[in-house]
Amino acid sequence: MALIVQKYGGTSVGSTEKIKNVAGRVIEYCEKGDMLVVVLSAMAGQTDDLIRLSKEITETPDPRELDVLMATGEQITISLFATAVKSMGYDCCSLLGFQAAIHTDEIYGKARIRKIDTDRILKELDEDRIVAVAGFQGIDESGNITTLGRGGSDTTAVALAAALKANLCEIFTDVDGVFSADPNICTHAKKLEQISYEEMLELSSLGAKVLDIRSVEFAKKFNVPIHVRSSFTRNEGTMVVAENKEMEKVLVSGVVFDKNEARVTIVKVPDRPGIASKIFNPVFKAGIVVDMIIQNTSAEGITDLTFTVTKANFDETMKLVREVAKEIDAEKVLGDQNISKVSIIGLGMRNHAGVASKMFETLSKENINISMISTSEIKISCVIEEKYTELAVRALHEAFGLGDEKKQN
Repeated sequence: MALIVQKYGGTSVGSTEKIKNVAGRVIEYCEKGDMLVVVLSAMAGQTDDLIRLSKEITETPDPRELDVLMATGEQITISLFATAVKSMGYDCCSLLGFQAAIHTDEIYGKARIRKIDTDRILKELDEDRIVAVAGFQGIDESGNITTLGRGGSDTTAVALAAALKANLCEIFTDVDGVFSADPNICTHAKKLEQISYEEMLELSSLGAKVLDIRSVEFAKKFNVPIHVRSSFTRNEGTMVVAENKEMEKVLVSGVVFDKNEARVTIVKVPDRPGIASKIFNPVFKAGIVVDMIIQNTSAEGITDLTFTVTKANFDETMKLVREVAKEIDAEKVLGDQNISKVSIIGLGMRNHAGVASKMFETLSKENINISMISTSEIKISCVIEEKYTELAVRALHEAFGLGDEKKQN
């Protein structure tokens, strides 16, 4: 007997028929003797519909009330799922975030989980019930409903698995697992049998949409094994686990891209102490996350400073930076939204030289110019023109031999 936490995303529960299919799949586990906690997202598109309704009232909905509204999506799903399970002859109990005692901080729209009291869930499991928990939501210290932000159901599932000391956390989605590249771009992309938490963290932060980055952080911290797999097949997926020696033999595990990047350049910035702080403080205070930063070598006390933000934050960032540029007597501010970031990730980079050189050479052969570079122990990222994204991904995927030989033959 194993305790398993499963999560099904919006596409997996996009209709009542699909919800019944998920119920049948969960029951298969129970018939083997396993105990199941099932985390469900809202039906596909429902959260966006709820946000749209709120914005029909006002363009700036109250954050607390918006969280109350958005949390109803998962309430519908868990109720329909529990109804389906009971109609198939098994007992099930649906729990909203506050009933499952998922305690969060007080930041509406992107709350973080602080702790989970497992007493209620364990009680229901002891009474041989399947427990369906609403993903994406919790409760703060004042008793207010909070939501965890996009991808929050992944985080709910992994956090529950950690709190319950579950044997496994399975994340069911609309893909068969984690691939060496986007299969829509690289037709020979290979499904990875396993990947380390560190590599998955990099993939998630660099544009891969398979797992929410906070869920991987939870898994790494509490050593929760995650099985990423499709809800539409019975195929084995990808295991996300702690690093092992075999993983280090693989030089590069995957190529990933992010087209949601924009570049800001401040030209002829006075190169003196305190200037960087003056530039970035307004940006940070506005809650804008800065990714890559490059400062040119100073010439006669003048330098250029370039950094990237998400496209959604581009206009606000440009406005803030232009105001600072006037204060510090910088010459001008330039912006570019037609860029993307292409990255390679692999544990093997730690112990092998020449990976960066091979990446740069590969892009050069395709006549792709690199405007910014960022590295860590296990990743190299290059900012390029957006129109070359797919070409760069395919070229790098081939250069590092990441294709599935079975698909190529």
